[in-house]
Amino acid sequence: MKFTEEHEWLRKDGDVVIVGITAHAAEALGEIVFVELPEADTEVAKDDDVVVIESVKAASDILAPLDGEIVEVNEALTENPGLINEDPQEGAWIFKMKLSDPSEMDALMDEDAYKAHIG
Repeated sequence: MKFTEEHEWLRKDGDVVIVGITAHAAEALGEIVFVELPEADTEVAKDDDVVVIESVKAASDILAPLDGEIVEVNEALTENPGLINEDPQEGAWIFKMKLSDPSEMDALMDEDAYKAHIG
């Protein structure tokens, strides 16, 4: 699993990468009440706004962690956005993407570096 400074996690699954937000981010957001997902088959560039998450505290944009194409979204989150609070790093993945250059994932933080990042 790799991590971004924006508190996203990425996990390789065959030729796609599963993306979600970290437990740290879910906790900081508080109770999540709405998730606006992107369309599948959407080309994205690193740092594009792709998802909006609204909690009782604030609205946050989730950025594309790398260049690629979103190939699947987790529709269960539109029905039950609170899944992100319950299981942010497994069942509540947000989208899957096919990376333009999979080697770019190597530049992201590993778990130890992310733990140091959040202090």
